Amino acid sequence: MDKYLAGIRRFIRETIAELHKCTWPTRAELFESTILVIVSIIILTGFVAIIDQVSRYVINFLTMPTV
Repeated sequence: MDKYLAGIRRFIRETIAELHKCTWPTRAELFESTILVIVSIIILTGFVAIIDQVSRYVINFLTMPTV
């Protein structure tokens, strides 16, 4: 059991050491990245909505019964 806890402590110590090596973004960089992600999501949502409408139109046109 003591060996198991020592392994956990070592893992946590090494994880903290690695996190100190990271370069964290500034508040301005984080804000810019967040805006970029939100804009990308909006553009992708619009693209998917347009494709959905076109697909629905094509499927309805192809499956419409002929009278």
